[in-house]
This record gives sequence, structure tokens and C-alpha cells, in this order.
Amino acid sequence: MSDFLAVDCSSEYLTVAAVKGGRAFVRHIPDCGRNHSVVLSDEIDGALAEAGMTCGDCDFFAAVTGPGSFTGIRIGVATVKGLAMGAGKPAVGITSFDLAAYNVNSENFCVVIDAAHGCYYVRGYGENAFPPDYLTTEETAALKCPLYGFGDLPFKGYTRLDAGKCLAAAAEKAAAKGYGGLSALYVKRPQAEENAK
Repeated sequence: MSDFLAVDCSSEYLTVAAVKGGRAFVRHIPDCGRNHSVVLSDEIDGALAEAGMTCGDCDFFAAVTGPGSFTGIRIGVATVKGLAMGAGKPAVGITSFDLAAYNVNSENFCVVIDAAHGCYYVRGYGENAFPPDYLTTEETAALKCPLYGFGDLPFKGYTRLDAGKCLAAAAEKAAAKGYGGLSALYVKRPQAEENAK
């Protein structure tokens, strides 16, 4: 059993989980707005203090790599890379899709992440497996499988998961698969690039 610190800044919420001896100490702000960079350090310090840990006690660090908020993802990934490098420990990335999928007890389903402007990031698992895609509301509604995600989404067969309760389990499962690179997952180009066209 590993001791670790995991961070999720990929959406409007902020979650930090410090896990020690199998017990998770979670700090979750449901509506962090655009303040991830302002509050993240304090939330990390608070979670570590509650767990009675320091960064040096962590076996690894984890961050949610998206898709989601471009700025939030970069804040989370950069912070975790810095902590891992400073502590000389490995880092693991968790996609927003896997953050949900690791907490779903089903074989065939899709994870849906709000991409704003009436569109969604979607990935299928099990028999419905397909790689991350960027779909319209109509395309997402036409999917014939249970849907899971973290926001209030307008789809039949959709289940909203509690992002604050998913991070620790997802980080542990991701680490069990190995410590790959830690880089942001972008399903589409940033809005600023698209607007520049």
C-alpha cells in the first residue's frame, strides 16, 4: 500500500488527496472558479498536515491531466511535476476519463466531460470502447450506453459521480499500472488557437 499525494485542477472544482496507510485525507472545493493557482498550495499543505505527512513521505505524486480546463490542467500538472522532482519520487497522470472510469462498477459505459459551448469530451469503455473524442450534445445523447461524469449534464442514463471521492482510488489504480509520463491530455486545440483562425 502506497502513501501519496494526488491533485485535480481539471475542472471548476479542486481536489487534493493525501493518502497515508490506506486512509485518504481529502480537501475538495466544489466551485474553485479560476482560483486554482491561488488556493492549491494551501490545500496541499492542509491535506498533508491532516495526514501527518510531508512530500518526502510520499511514494509517488499524481495529477489529473485532462481533458478539461486548459489552465487548470497546466497548474495541476506543473505543481505535481515540481513536487515529484523536488522529492525525487515518481509521478503518474490520470485522465479525467479514467478518474471516473476507475470508480465505475460496470463493463460497458462512456465517460462524459463538459467541454462547454454545447460540446463534450467523451470516451467509451468495454464493448463500447473508443478513444477520446469531442462530440456535440446531439452526438453524445445518441450514445447507447450508460454515461458517467462529474457535472450536471442533461442526458438520459447519466450518473453524476462525486469528484472529491474519486481521486484517491483513481490515483492508486493508475499508479498500479506504472509510472508513465505526466503530460496534459488535450482532445482539441485551446479556444484561443481556434479563435485566432
